[in-house]
Amino acid sequence: MTTRILFVCLGNICRSPTAEGVFAALAARAGAAVEIDSAGTGGWHVGDSPDARAQAAAMARGYDLGGLRARQVLPEDFERFDLILAMDRSNMAALEQMRPAGNATPVRLFLDYADSTYEEVPDPYYDGGFNLVLDLVEQAARGVLTEIAKAPTGRYTSWE
Repeated sequence: MTTRILFVCLGNICRSPTAEGVFAALAARAGAAVEIDSAGTGGWHVGDSPDARAQAAAMARGYDLGGLRARQVLPEDFERFDLILAMDRSNMAALEQMRPAGNATPVRLFLDYADSTYEEVPDPYYDGGFNLVLDLVEQAARGVLTEIAKAPTGRYTSWE
C-alpha cells in the first residue's frame, strides 16, 4: 500500500518543494511506498520552478528540485492525500479554511515529526536560511518515514 503525503507552504517555491525533493530521495533510499507532492496555499507562483537559492542549497546536498513546479492547493487534495503537512501554523490555518466540509484528512505541522527546538519551518524567502530549512526538513522527513516503517501494512494511516 502507498502512503500519500502533501507538503504545503505559502507559495510552493521554497519550503514545500524542498520537503518534496528531500522526502522523495529519502523515501527512495528507504524503499518506502509513498506518493508525494507539494503545493502552496497561495497561487502567486503557480508554474514557477523552486527558488534558485533553494535549488542551489538542495543540490549541494544531492537533492535535485529542478523538475518541480509550483501549484496551489486544490480541494481535491484533501481526498487524494492521507496526510497534509504544513510548514507553519499560518499555512495550517489556511488549509483548515480550504478544507471541504466533512473531510477528515489530517493536517499536521511537518516539524511535529522532528526532534527540534523549532516548531515551524522558517520561510527563507526574504532572510535566507536555506541550509537551516534543509536541516529541519531532513529531520522531519526521517521522522515521517519512521512512522511509515512502523505500520504493519506499509501504509501509515494513524497520524494522531
